[in-house]
Amino acid sequence: MTKDYYQTLGVGKNASKEEIKKAFKKLALQYHPDRAPEEKKVEYEEKFKEINEAVSVLGDDKKRQQYDQFGSAAFSGGAGGTGGAGFQQGFDYSDIMSQFRSGMFGDFDDVFDHLFGGSGMRSGDGKRRARRGADLLYETEITLEEAYSGITKTISLNKLERCSDCKGKGAHTFESCEHCHGSGYIKRTQRTPFGLFQQTGPCPYCHGRGELPQDSCSKCGGEGLIRRKKEIEVSIPAGIDSGMRLRVAGEGEVGEQNGPSGDLYLQVQVAAHQVFERKGNDLHLTVPISFSQAALGDEIEVPTLGGKASLTIPAGTQSETTFRMRGKGMPFLSGYGSGSGVGDQMVKAHIVVPSKLNKKQKELLKELHEENPQKSFLKKIFG
Repeated sequence: MTKDYYQTLGVGKNASKEEIKKAFKKLALQYHPDRAPEEKKVEYEEKFKEINEAVSVLGDDKKRQQYDQFGSAAFSGGAGGTGGAGFQQGFDYSDIMSQFRSGMFGDFDDVFDHLFGGSGMRSGDGKRRARRGADLLYETEITLEEAYSGITKTISLNKLERCSDCKGKGAHTFESCEHCHGSGYIKRTQRTPFGLFQQTGPCPYCHGRGELPQDSCSKCGGEGLIRRKKEIEVSIPAGIDSGMRLRVAGEGEVGEQNGPSGDLYLQVQVAAHQVFERKGNDLHLTVPISFSQAALGDEIEVPTLGGKASLTIPAGTQSETTFRMRGKGMPFLSGYGSGSGVGDQMVKAHIVVPSKLNKKQKELLKELHEENPQKSFLKKIFG
């Protein structure tokens, strides 16, 4: 049965290799089996195989030319299918998946380069090049007061570090790999009805390094890596909000082949406060005032994250009136929003009705009751 690889990737027949690469990355991320819901794992896996089958053909100039001329039947069951020899020569799904999960591929660009025979994982001489290590994510919670003023936190990580004895190589002495003659890769030739096809892959003996260890580092047991606890100080700037991430360069996992380490990302969560509610860079709170303060006006003290501050309550203030205290909110985080400055504090005045009154208070309130605004309101309506 003829398969439409262009339709599988959602590209036109004149699509460039860059367009094919972009379509592959999008679909591969969408249908990666590790991201599939439990009830759709089989469906995602089959779709993922179809995507890789299509890209292993369309991403190779010679295979694409044969496909355009003869269709998918030219690949003995499909260059990336599940049954024929063509699958083995074009794309080994199970092998790529295991290597991707183990971290051999940093991202889908590496898978793409591997499929297309590119240099994504190799240096100019064919050997596997140094690869940047994976990034790490660490979550931490701080108080609103700490977010207001900024804080330096010490976090502990248990992560892989490069062995200091063997410099991450796993051994002290090496010899050129006799299987690949130091190249790091092995060529395989297969005869097909359309001629000889040559495939280049990493040497399975030296794993693409081009050399084999002659001893084993006693400190790391030949792994080249040692897991150890490390404490890192991270400066959290004033004004940071929940969900923001801070990047600490070079504090991620160690890179392969003595490659650079990845980065550490500190994701910050600001805890809820018992008094203040944060909305962007503004702070909101409710303060209780008495009926007399609302009626006659008053100067009251209100809390702020920077200490106490005075607020004028004008005479005749109604309950739930909100007052703005400029510059009493959260500082703007540099690089976000306006970049500099301070937010405001919004204070809502809530009139508290006393539950118990003495005799004098009752008499005074009865006098006020005669000025009941409801009577005037009803008089306007009913006369």
